[in-house]
Amino acid sequence: MSAGEAPSIFTRIILGEVPSHRVFENAHVFAFLDINPLALGHTLVVPKREVERLEALPEEEAAAIGAALGRIARAVLETVGAQDYNVLQNNGPTAGQVVRHVHFHIIPRRAGDGLGYRWNTKQADAGELAELAAKIAARLAEGA
Repeated sequence: MSAGEAPSIFTRIILGEVPSHRVFENAHVFAFLDINPLALGHTLVVPKREVERLEALPEEEAAAIGAALGRIARAVLETVGAQDYNVLQNNGPTAGQVVRHVHFHIIPRRAGDGLGYRWNTKQADAGELAELAAKIAARLAEGA
């Protein structure tokens, strides 16, 4: 959160200023039911630190979210009786992020639920992929 910005709705939920239906909390992670669910059990998993984008989250806190996601998903599925689920996470408005606070959606899925999604793939050139992979690997080696 930048100086002068109001806290996000998720920060206000974490602080108890806005009521929520909490399902999990630890030192770094807070999870609660979405009040406008796509499916029964739709759960939001957020870091307690208000950070807009995933890459800005400190590694320890990102690891804590990663560790919690599977555990929370398993509990949600067992509770609502779903067998499958999507984990959705958007970074930036072009990607569909509405609340400027990192968050993951755990969305239980059932056959015929009508939710769907589009996955419009296209064939990539192997040479371009090799060049791109080398560039990304080099950036990671530099400490990105």
